[in-house]
Amino acid sequence: MDSVAKLASQKAVVIFSKSSCGMCHAIKRLFYELGVGPATFEVDEEPRGKEIEWCLMKLGCNPSVPAVFIGGNFVGAPNTVLTLHLNGSLKKMLREAGALWL
Repeated sequence: MDSVAKLASQKAVVIFSKSSCGMCHAIKRLFYELGVGPATFEVDEEPRGKEIEWCLMKLGCNPSVPAVFIGGNFVGAPNTVLTLHLNGSLKKMLREAGALWL
């Protein structure tokens, strides 16, 4: 769990992903279109990827990716992120974390 927390706090927005995951690609694209450059960790390319996936599942991500952290805090999986985006809360969270300036 410490390794995930350490990685999640490296940047205002961190996304754990898999290179072959379509939903992961869509979530990353959402952030890029919002003007945010997230740190992304492709767990299928990380040496400790299986351990990271296990930790993400313990946090409540099922499937384990994509998992989004904002300001070092676990936000959730795609359903949660998209709900926050649609109700306008996502931009507020991004501004508070210092990921958006406007």
